[in-house]
Amino acid sequence: MTPRIIELCKDLFKKWAKLDNSNFSAETISGGITNLLLKVSVKEENGNIVNMTVRLYGPNTEYVINRSRELQAIGCLSAEGFGAKLLGVFGNGMVQSFINARTLNPSDMRKPKLAAEIAKQLRKFHQVEVPGSKEPQLWNDIFKFFHKASTLEFDDSEKQRKYETISFKKVHTEVIELKELTGLLSAPVVFAHNDLLSGNLMLNDDEEKLYFIDFEYGSYNYRGFDIGNHFNEYAGYDCDYSLYPNKDEQYHFYRHYLEPEKPHEVSDKDLEALYMETNTYMLASHLYWALWALIQAKMSPIDFDYLGYFFLRYNEYKRQKEKCFSLAQSYLSGSGTR
Repeated sequence: MTPRIIELCKDLFKKWAKLDNSNFSAETISGGITNLLLKVSVKEENGNIVNMTVRLYGPNTEYVINRSRELQAIGCLSAEGFGAKLLGVFGNGMVQSFINARTLNPSDMRKPKLAAEIAKQLRKFHQVEVPGSKEPQLWNDIFKFFHKASTLEFDDSEKQRKYETISFKKVHTEVIELKELTGLLSAPVVFAHNDLLSGNLMLNDDEEKLYFIDFEYGSYNYRGFDIGNHFNEYAGYDCDYSLYPNKDEQYHFYRHYLEPEKPHEVSDKDLEALYMETNTYMLASHLYWALWALIQAKMSPIDFDYLGYFFLRYNEYKRQKEKCFSLAQSYLSGSGTR
């Protein structure tokens, strides 16, 4: 792939067009389950070394990602200090400035000091204004995913057999029920990251500086969805949901999210409300990524068991549903619909 990356860099950045190919090097940073990230280093004529990140989109990701929305958001978020600077765009990817930091592991996210910092940064992130429609995209995206996911056919007979065990009528009923319940919550709408997993959080340990990266799923959305989705990611790709944060860990996060400067002044009432909001929208996160995984199972060439991932997420949704519905219903009945 390196010769093509060199050609791309020379094409995008004319100042390097005449450099010898030996002045360029490329290495894989990480292979997520949507994109491939490469670190590209360029030795300029004056001996200066420039490092960049080249992100190559996975094939067919336009089915699940709105690229024009992403590019618009990157400009606004970058201006507010989030993520890497956008240096160039090409047909199936983008070039960004290189962030000198390590990617977090799922276990890092639950460390109290880091959890507090993530919460503070997320509050700031949610305050960024991005041009365009402020309509929350959660249910638009879920119904779009559902329509695509429920009409697939697999060439692999074993995949097709597993796929046919899914009752899409039941999945649709679950989506409708949850949409109706969340509609009663009046959750604030913010510009949300929507994919705040450990791989999209980076930390420079020396400077103790935290970075949010990768805004391709970003959109206006419900605050509780963004936080609940983040908590689900404590489980990692292995989906070990025993790692989902307990109530004390969640309250620690909420305090630093709601009042970054005075976390211990947050009222019990506000903690209780955000706990209920987050743990209801957490269910929507499972449905979102479960349906996303079915589309990826058909479209993506990345070696990942997307079909298995659907069942891990959907089964966890079913396991948590009764408890979370009861929490929301009891809160709503006890407080009117405050």
